[in-house]
Amino acid sequence: MSQAFRLGLFIVAALAVLVTGVFLIGSRESLFQSTYRVKADFQNVAGLNDGADVRVGGLHEGTVKRIQLPNRPEGKVTVVMNLDKATRDVINRGSVASIKADGLVGDKFVEISFGSEGEARLKDGETIASQPPVDISNVVNKADQLLDSAKSAVTNLDGTASNLKSVSAKIDQGKGTIGALINDKTIYQKATAGATALDEDMEALKHNFLLRGFFKNRGYEDAADITKHAVSQLPTGEPVKSFDYDGAKIFNNQAKLKDAKALREAGDYLQSNKFGLVVIADSVGMKGETEKDRVLSEGRAAAVRDYLVKNFRLDDTRIKTLGLGKTNGTGDNGMVEILVYPATSAAITATPAQAGK
Repeated sequence: MSQAFRLGLFIVAALAVLVTGVFLIGSRESLFQSTYRVKADFQNVAGLNDGADVRVGGLHEGTVKRIQLPNRPEGKVTVVMNLDKATRDVINRGSVASIKADGLVGDKFVEISFGSEGEARLKDGETIASQPPVDISNVVNKADQLLDSAKSAVTNLDGTASNLKSVSAKIDQGKGTIGALINDKTIYQKATAGATALDEDMEALKHNFLLRGFFKNRGYEDAADITKHAVSQLPTGEPVKSFDYDGAKIFNNQAKLKDAKALREAGDYLQSNKFGLVVIADSVGMKGETEKDRVLSEGRAAAVRDYLVKNFRLDDTRIKTLGLGKTNGTGDNGMVEILVYPATSAAITATPAQAGK
């Protein structure tokens, strides 16, 4: 075999490796596929780089073309992505982009969710909604705080065990209210009778004429389900946004929504903007019996919350209700107010029952 032949064979092999590499890289970067461009704005891209994967349904369907800084301090970072045109069938204006990582310290990539039914298709270069990425440093800081708390708890464990032993001894001797309750059968019998009476009152409330239709239509087992997301009062400070609705236009007489479309404006706003807390406050005017009106206002507020949570992408732990019952100045039909408080607002989680209502 001549030297020239060996040299030619080497050159051909090198070209084959080069061409294969070009096609592999081009395929990964979507250089040889029909693509379209999509944008998403983020407050912080958390280490995402140009050329990162864009995944749809967990599959690699595009790449990050470039990342642009804002032209003003209050702006957001724009991520420009090239997507395979085959994704147009599942991505639309209802899709949401989020930055994720392979594990805690893996490479960052962009995940785009499937769109919503009935939403319009995306145009080339259009911007979709986004979710803020998880900040790993915040997770680590919280873990450190938990470890410090655990260390403090372990340090005080001996003292706590000693106190528990002392309390247990007093209870066993019949000292104090709890000791009397455990050792005195008369107190136990009275407590049992009181609990039974309360149970009967709650069962009667379930079959009350005012609530019978509401329980049946909403699938609640008891009255406590209506107020499990309730707060005892409004947060301090003024809301950044409020939506007011006439009760007669929103509800029928049984606390059932009859014009849910009127609430879409509030739902779209909450879905597109950050907030700290939302309180749905309902009042029913000054007519009728006080107790029935209170329960009715709680049921109406719960119905509005159910609609918003089920039809919009919201953090449901931040959506609370407040039944005001009879309230002056709200007209004969009452009013529904959706009050939006900023992210710095202190969350109120006490229910009316917890607050002693």
